[in-house]
Amino acid sequence: MELKETLLSSYMAFDAQDGPQRKLQDQRAAAIEVFEQQGFPSNKEEDWKYTSLRALTKVDYSVFPKEEVSLKLEEVKQYILQDVDTYKIVFVDGIYNAYLSETTHEGADICLLSAALTKRKYAPIIKKYFNQIAEKEASLTALNTAFTNEGAFIYVPEGKQVEKPVQIIHFATTKNPKLLLQPRNLIVLEKNAELQVVERHQSLSDNTTFTNVVTEIFTEQNAQLDYYKIQNDQSQASLIDSTYIAQQKHSHAKVHTFSLGGKLIRNNLNFYHKAPEIISTMKGITLIEGEQFVDHHTLVHHAHPNSESHQDYKGIYAEKATGVFNGKIVVEKEAQKTNAFQKNNNILMDDKASINTKPQLEIFADDVKCSHGCTIGQLDEDALFYLQTRGIPKKEARGLLTYAFANNVLQSVQIDSVKKRINKLIAEKLGVNIGFDV
Repeated sequence: MELKETLLSSYMAFDAQDGPQRKLQDQRAAAIEVFEQQGFPSNKEEDWKYTSLRALTKVDYSVFPKEEVSLKLEEVKQYILQDVDTYKIVFVDGIYNAYLSETTHEGADICLLSAALTKRKYAPIIKKYFNQIAEKEASLTALNTAFTNEGAFIYVPEGKQVEKPVQIIHFATTKNPKLLLQPRNLIVLEKNAELQVVERHQSLSDNTTFTNVVTEIFTEQNAQLDYYKIQNDQSQASLIDSTYIAQQKHSHAKVHTFSLGGKLIRNNLNFYHKAPEIISTMKGITLIEGEQFVDHHTLVHHAHPNSESHQDYKGIYAEKATGVFNGKIVVEKEAQKTNAFQKNNNILMDDKASINTKPQLEIFADDVKCSHGCTIGQLDEDALFYLQTRGIPKKEARGLLTYAFANNVLQSVQIDSVKKRINKLIAEKLGVNIGFDV
């Protein structure tokens, strides 16, 4: 049976169950119809021209875990930020793990989507925000909506600043192989609210896993969001990450994406400006090798005047690794005095590595400052030779130059423990000892 047919059959069983998903029955029914009509994206679609899901759709994934798995902290602590106090929402094979988590309802609600769906006090929030900006006609987003049941729910009331970062972590274990995980996150920052989030999806074995995650984020007036995605998974783990962000006046949303490992990673990052005087920042580092594949698709929709967007993505590809970058900026006629900047710079470490990059501008306003650009090249041989003449071995010299290439993205990371973690991962990937912290 093809994966599409398996999912449609699984939906019927899922829909018949009595659980939190019953609260969203109409929306889920509409979503499964979209998926049934469209199926999985193919290379015939322009947005998926360079990204093939054919290998994924040939795997006989299961939608529901066969058993609930408990993990000890010692088994997973290397994947959890330990040197900073945080709230934690941890899932194991799609099931919430209370032992590894630390949630709260003091000052802000940092808890589970299933709880928000079943408690009356959250009903107005769910009605106002859930599935309001997610692209309903995108087949994988629709698939996630159809199976919505669990994920992170974060609600920060007006004027509240969440004092500790929030970690959202999904673990996949050996007990439930070939598992298709579909977490759904809803994050709302009311007026003048502030929040930091670190998200990670991590397989604990070489089992084949496929995660299709959707996150909706709303930043109301003057809200400040600082979001970090750490993607450093096993060689048989694939991730489709679709994030939608709606911003109101004077809000600033920042998203850093670090794609450092996995079989296939596709990041769909979409910003929608709902008012004037907004700032959107998105930065990323991709560092992969072997036959790994990473695709970044970004969209910033400027629909109101006096707003800014800043994009800076660095890609480093070794051996037979492949990258894709498609960044799109749309500036509507009403969005006068928009400042929009986009940059994608890439280094190919080996002859068989490749990158397909396509920065796009669609400008309908006449009083704007917009720029985009991309570069593809190799390490500077003169700089490499200079370092070697100073007694630095070639391997370490290549590592230092590569590190320097990505360093400006790391400089904007606001959580020190995240900065140190990424710094260490990059050094390990490059096979060198950097010898200093950023």
